Amino acid sequence: MSLNDALAIAMSGLRANQAAMSLVSSNVANAETPGYVRKTLDQVTSYSGAYGANVVVAGINRELDQYIQAQLRTETSGASYAALRSSVLQQVQSLYGDPGAIGTLESAFNDLTTALQALSTSADNQSARISVLNAASTLTQQLNSMTQGIQTLRGSAETGIRDSVATANNLLKQIASINNQLMANPLGGTSTDASTAALLDQRDQYVTQLSELMDIRVTTNSVNQVTVFTGSGIQLVGNEAATLSFNSQATVNANTTWSSDPSQSQLGSVVLEFPGGGGSINLTATGAIKSGKIAAYTELRDKTLVTAQNQLDQFAASLSSALSDQTIAGTAITAPPGPTGTPSGFALDISGMKSGNVIHLTYTDAATNQQRQISLVRVDDPRVLPLSNDVTADPNDQVIGIDFSGSFSSVLNQLNAALGGNVTFSGTSTSLSVLNNPAFARIDSASVTVTKDTNALSDSSPQLALFTDNGSAYSGAIRASGSQITGLAGRLTVNSALINDPAKLVAYGSSTLAGDTTRPSFILNQLSTATFTFGAQSGVGSANAPFKGTLLSFMQQFTSQQGADADAAKQLADGQNVVLSTLQQKMSTSSGVNMDEEMAHLLSLQNAYSANARVMSAVNDMYKTLMQVF
Repeated sequence: MSLNDALAIAMSGLRANQAAMSLVSSNVANAETPGYVRKTLDQVTSYSGAYGANVVVAGINRELDQYIQAQLRTETSGASYAALRSSVLQQVQSLYGDPGAIGTLESAFNDLTTALQALSTSADNQSARISVLNAASTLTQQLNSMTQGIQTLRGSAETGIRDSVATANNLLKQIASINNQLMANPLGGTSTDASTAALLDQRDQYVTQLSELMDIRVTTNSVNQVTVFTGSGIQLVGNEAATLSFNSQATVNANTTWSSDPSQSQLGSVVLEFPGGGGSINLTATGAIKSGKIAAYTELRDKTLVTAQNQLDQFAASLSSALSDQTIAGTAITAPPGPTGTPSGFALDISGMKSGNVIHLTYTDAATNQQRQISLVRVDDPRVLPLSNDVTADPNDQVIGIDFSGSFSSVLNQLNAALGGNVTFSGTSTSLSVLNNPAFARIDSASVTVTKDTNALSDSSPQLALFTDNGSAYSGAIRASGSQITGLAGRLTVNSALINDPAKLVAYGSSTLAGDTTRPSFILNQLSTATFTFGAQSGVGSANAPFKGTLLSFMQQFTSQQGADADAAKQLADGQNVVLSTLQQKMSTSSGVNMDEEMAHLLSLQNAYSANARVMSAVNDMYKTLMQVF
C-alpha cells in the first residue's frame, strides 16, 4: 500500500467520522422533538488499489419500525375515538346526576310526589296547592335545562366535525406536498440524504395527526411516497390530495336530525371530493369513517345524544299523558235476535280526539280464531302516512294511521278499507260505531284515548293537563315536520290556567268540595304507582320487549343506564390509553433517541477520529522522513 493510499483511506475515515458525529449531535438535539426518528449513517466500503479500502457515506438511515408505526396509527385512532366519547358521556352523566342526589331530575320528581302527598291529605290548603305547582315548575325547568345541555353537546359535535375536517384537509395537502418533493434515491435502498430524512419525519407526523381524526391505512412505494386510504379503502391522498367538505349547521336542536338523503338532512355530512373532478362520495352516509374524532363526533351527534334526548322526551310525554289522557271504553251495541238483526259492536265517543289520539280495537278472527289488536291513530297531516308500528310502544298491535284532515265520510272510507271488511264502521264525527261482521270477526273490545284541553279543568273528570307543550295540549301528534314528542322535554311547561287558579288542582267539577281529594289522589297515583309502556327509542327495553313500569322506575332505569354507559366508555378509553402508551414506548425504544446509546456512540466516534488522525500524522512523518532522504 502506498502512502497516498493510506492517506486517502485515513481522510475518508475522518470525513465519515465527522458526518457520524454531526448525526449524533442532531439525534441528541432532537431527542424530545415529537415525531423525530433516530438517524444513523449508511456507510459502504469503496476498494482502492490492491491493499486498502475507503469508507464512503452513502446516505442516512431512519431507524423506523414500520410495523409498530402502523399499529401505533391504528391505536391512535381508537384512543382518540374512545377519549372523546368518554369525555362527552361524562358531561351527559353530569346533566343526569347521580341517583338520589339533590338537584337532579329524580330529586325534582320526588319533590313533586311529596308535594302531592301533602295535597292529597290537605286538599283545601292553598299553600299545599301552590307547593305542587312550584314543584311541577321545578321539574319542567330541570327537563328544559337538561334538553338544552344535550343539544349544546350535539352542537359542539357538529362544530367538532367541521373543525376536524378543516384540519384533515390541511394535513392531506401537506402530505401530498411532501410526496411530490421526494425524489428517487440514486443509490437505491432505504438510505437517503439529511433533508429528505427530515421531510419523511415531517410527513409521518402529519399522517399520525391524521390518524387522530379518522381510521387510515397507509402504503409506501419504492421512493418513500405514501398513499393514504380510509380504513374502508377510499383514497385520501397520494401525489394529489382529495378535499373533504362539511356543510355545517349553525343551530342544532332536538328537531335537527341527520339523514342520508341530502334534501332531508338538517345536519352536515362529510363529503370527499376526488382530485381532478373525479367525483365525490358521502363518507358519513357510507359509514366510511369508523374511528378517530370524526367518527366519535358523528356517533355522538346522531345516535348517543339523540337517544339521551329521546329518554327525556319519552319521560316528559308519559308525564304529561299520564294526567291528561283519558281512555273511554266503548258502549256495547247489542244485536236484536234473528239472523237479519244488526251485528253487535261498540259505540265510541270520538268528539274529543286530537291528532295523535288512538282508537283501540281488539277482535277475534273467525277463520283462525286468533285475536288481533289494532291501533287507529288520528293523523291531521297525510304526508306522514303510512305509519309504522313503532308509533306505539305496544309490540303486539298493528298501527294504522287515519287521515282526519278531510271530510268524515273520507275517514269512514279509510277505516273500512283498513280493516278489509272484518268489521264495519259508521257514524258521525262525534260518535263512531264499529260493528261485527260475523262471517269474518267478532269484536272483543273497543275504546278511544283522548287528550284533555288545557282549559278543560272542571269537566267532572279527574284528568287534567297539568303539563303542556309550551301552553298547548300534548297529544302525541305526528306531522311531516316531526313528531310532537321530539324535543318535548325542552318545551314542557306547567299549565298557566292552573297557575292562575290553583284551586283547579282540586275542583274537577262545579260542585267539588274544597277538601275533595279525588283529583290530587288521581294525580299522585298516576305519577307514583301507575305503570306505563315505554318505546324502544329511549334505549331502555326493545321493540319486542318494551320496558314497563312506573315513571320513577323508568327514570331510574335510563339514569342508571347513562351512568353505566359513561363508566364503560371511561374504561374503554383507559384501556385504549394503556395500549397506546405501550406502543408509543415500543416506538420510542425502536425509533427514538436513547441518550446513553448516543453518548456511547459519540465516545466510539471520538476514538475512531483520533485513530484516523493518528494515521494521517504517521503518514505525514513518513513523508518528512522520505523527503529528507533526497
